Amino acid sequence: MSGTDRFTDERFMSRALNLAQKGVGKTHPNPAVGAVVVAGGEVIGEGWHEGPGKPHAEVVALQAAGSAARGATLYVTLEPCAAHGRTPPCTSAILRAGIRRVVYASSDPNPKMAGGGKLLEAHGVDVTPNVLEQDADELNRGFLHFHRLGRAWVTAKAAISLDGKLATHARHSQWISNEKSRRHAHGLRAASHAILVGAGTLLQDNPALTVRHAPLAGEPPLRCVLCFDTPPFDAAFRIADGAAPSRLYVRRETEAARDWRAAGVEVVHAASLVEVLRHLAAEGRWEVLVEGGGMLHAAFLDARLTDEMVLYQAPILIGGREAVNLLAGGGVARVDEAPRLVDVSRRMLGADQLIRGRVAYPED
Repeated sequence: MSGTDRFTDERFMSRALNLAQKGVGKTHPNPAVGAVVVAGGEVIGEGWHEGPGKPHAEVVALQAAGSAARGATLYVTLEPCAAHGRTPPCTSAILRAGIRRVVYASSDPNPKMAGGGKLLEAHGVDVTPNVLEQDADELNRGFLHFHRLGRAWVTAKAAISLDGKLATHARHSQWISNEKSRRHAHGLRAASHAILVGAGTLLQDNPALTVRHAPLAGEPPLRCVLCFDTPPFDAAFRIADGAAPSRLYVRRETEAARDWRAAGVEVVHAASLVEVLRHLAAEGRWEVLVEGGGMLHAAFLDARLTDEMVLYQAPILIGGREAVNLLAGGGVARVDEAPRLVDVSRRMLGADQLIRGRVAYPED
């Protein structure tokens, strides 16, 4: 591909990605997809997937282009599906429209739908894969993560002091971060399909785990508490207030489960963190936000299940041996055994520093 062709492909794919962004949070449990039809260097049709059961982005764009689509190029952020789901396969619509060339970004990881690129090539369509693939993968990272690894994507979020404390020795933590950080954190909640805390956070902080300072594009995230046993029910628990769906994950059940269920809280048995993440992902809850204390954060990292960390670091020093650390447990014995953040971004939110990055684990 020449430099000019590559530039052109990336320019139109960027437009398709911007269209796909309009569907984020609305297409669940489908991925967000955008498409653009181009002829003679001009956009003649475009569209995005607006929600389950509605036409896919390719079909919307082709309908907008009409008969002018014959001989044109289609740019789409996800490989066109090759099988019938809630709607007919997009490959059929592409072939009927007479598209000459298809350029896509992410390869479809869903084995039930994948193979669209090869099918189109077999019918004489010129196919160019993986243009701006990294940008497209980030847009649907939860969907891709589930189909590639079988579990949900985990983002760990915490507000910490300069010396890495979540709370004082008296377990006081309101508020370490400032209002700008807290509003940003609610944006993370709004973009998540589930929020997880541990039993300690439930009993100590009694969090509501709702989205209050950010718009919701789709359904509110499921509020989850990870427990060993089912804790005794108390009507004062805010996760039982009916403001959003709630669930307890427990390893074994007690008589208290009946009271939780009567209050509208689901109780589910799960033997491990991986089982919890697989259970959530199987429901289409691919983006999970972990907001627990030091024990829960350490457990996810020790199990190599944290995929990303978002830290709001406030310019305060808490100190104290008994203060709550970001990571509890034994820690690592050697520095080269420590997980680290990569692709790190930093941003000031007032006096707080937002630190965000993917978690890279050392080789075994």
